[in-house]
Amino acid sequence: MKIRSAVALSAAFLLAACGGGGQIGDSGSGNSAANKKLVLIPGITAEPFYISMQCGFQEAAKAAGYEFDTQAPAKFDAAQQTPIVTGVLASKPAAVLIAPTDDKAMAGPMKQLKDAGIKVVEVDTKLQDTSIASSTISSNNEQGGKLAAETLNKLSAGKTGSVLVLNTKAGTSTTDARAKGFEDEIKKYSNLKYIGQQYTDNEPATAASKVTATLAANPDLIGVFATNLNTGEGAATGLRNAGKTGAVNLVGFDASPKQVEDLKAGTVQALIAQDPATIGKQGVEQALAAIEGKATKRNIETDLVAITKDDAEKNSKYFYKQSC
Repeated sequence: MKIRSAVALSAAFLLAACGGGGQIGDSGSGNSAANKKLVLIPGITAEPFYISMQCGFQEAAKAAGYEFDTQAPAKFDAAQQTPIVTGVLASKPAAVLIAPTDDKAMAGPMKQLKDAGIKVVEVDTKLQDTSIASSTISSNNEQGGKLAAETLNKLSAGKTGSVLVLNTKAGTSTTDARAKGFEDEIKKYSNLKYIGQQYTDNEPATAASKVTATLAANPDLIGVFATNLNTGEGAATGLRNAGKTGAVNLVGFDASPKQVEDLKAGTVQALIAQDPATIGKQGVEQALAAIEGKATKRNIETDLVAITKDDAEKNSKYFYKQSC
């Protein structure tokens, strides 16, 4: 299933089968002044972070008088995202906003967009190759990891114990930066022993099993930092199943409805929330600048905030949406 939205699309708008690309007409080239089409390709479908980004994208595109479409893979996987990029390439929009699912594997498909005259803007994640996108809009993910470590230290209240990072997939620029920021910061706190990171393949069930295994091997486990939404939800399940909810402080990244529910219920002790709607809006702004031949800003970083149960309502504007 894909997330899709469109405004005033022509009768030639064709929908492709699930997992493939969509057509939004074939008039004009990517850099034509008459081309008023923008496409967003998030990292995965139906995830509140990317839905919130889509809402910001749609609002900004509509305000600028552009048609818009969103197409996403069913899994955060380059093999699934690549054919979507190929389909979008054939439809020749003016610009594509994309969250690459692999910082190396998506370089080829994204370069094809650029070579076709389609402007490329990275949102959330980015490639190692900085020559393809006109701009990259993302949270300051390394700073987010540091904020997670600071928050976990505050939650530990001076107690000693081991702390674990659950990461998603190696090669995901955002979560790797979060893990690095956490690792750099956690070294400052002598009471907390960092026992490294483990990968979950972005599967909640895998995250749950990793927590269970770590608890068995490290009975002094005092904290877990989960670097993204799926990993955080899985970690919460693992702690719940082990009867360790609250005894082991869990700091998650992102603020999906389920994560906020877990925060208020005490299953999660803190969330590091991003501002995905702003990422979507600024992505459109940079895409339009590139289309119009104006200067673009190569790297833009958006704010993050640490949210606990006590200040949840005060920070409700950071909660992610399930629909626009």
